[in-house]
Amino acid sequence: MTKKTKNLSDKPPKLSNKEYEAELTKLHAELVKLQYWVQEKRLRIIVVFEGRDAAGKGGIIKRITERVSPRVFRVVALPTPSEREKTQLYVQRYIEHFPAAGEIVIFDRSWYNRAGVERVMGFCTKLQYVRFLQYIPFFEQMIKESGIQLIKYWLDTSMEEQERRFQDRIDDPRKIWKLSPMDVESYQRWYDYSEARDDMLLATDTDHAPWYIVPADDKKRARLNCISHFLSLIPYEDVTPKKVKLGERNMANKYDDQLSPKERRFIPEKY
Repeated sequence: MTKKTKNLSDKPPKLSNKEYEAELTKLHAELVKLQYWVQEKRLRIIVVFEGRDAAGKGGIIKRITERVSPRVFRVVALPTPSEREKTQLYVQRYIEHFPAAGEIVIFDRSWYNRAGVERVMGFCTKLQYVRFLQYIPFFEQMIKESGIQLIKYWLDTSMEEQERRFQDRIDDPRKIWKLSPMDVESYQRWYDYSEARDDMLLATDTDHAPWYIVPADDKKRARLNCISHFLSLIPYEDVTPKKVKLGERNMANKYDDQLSPKERRFIPEKY
């Protein structure tokens, strides 16, 4: 009887919605514990998400933040720099969003725009690009030495999966807003972006600020794996407050407090 060997290219089976939601619920509970820990210990954490267009950055960020406080988990997604910002020190507009004590700041794209889209699309000069790769490791060393924990994720997707997701955006009226002219350009310049990615990782994957690669063709697994890994990087304890007791309502001033459609503007109940 011959022994079957496992094909390394075999993909794990897709998670069912039930399995996915069950695991996500567990991770959400841990994120809430982390939130209390970050507040109590007054930690400062930055999480950077980078990757090609349609890699799934927004989906992971949404799952991280949907059950926690936006006052603790802040998401920063900066628009194109203004004319004034273009004259500032390149990282200046990012620094102003850095966390204070008790905050986690998540960058949906970051200063690494210069190493990706700005390089490929010619939005910066070659000298600006080279200087960026030279000084950014020192900049991130400064972040670490200031007491801020910096975590960097690169979402890795295949050419075929990116095309499928772009086509999905074209066909789905709920997602068409996600497809910009820049996305179309990035689709056409796949290998230019690959070279930019490789050079970026070579120059900025350091011991003090490493890049963590997230295989992202399978959205559900990417979300679960990334959140699980994120939690593993921050030693935290469960300092969740004890269960609150509601007590008794004060009924001394009881009156008929139901709003009346005759006196107030109610919206139409179409559903």
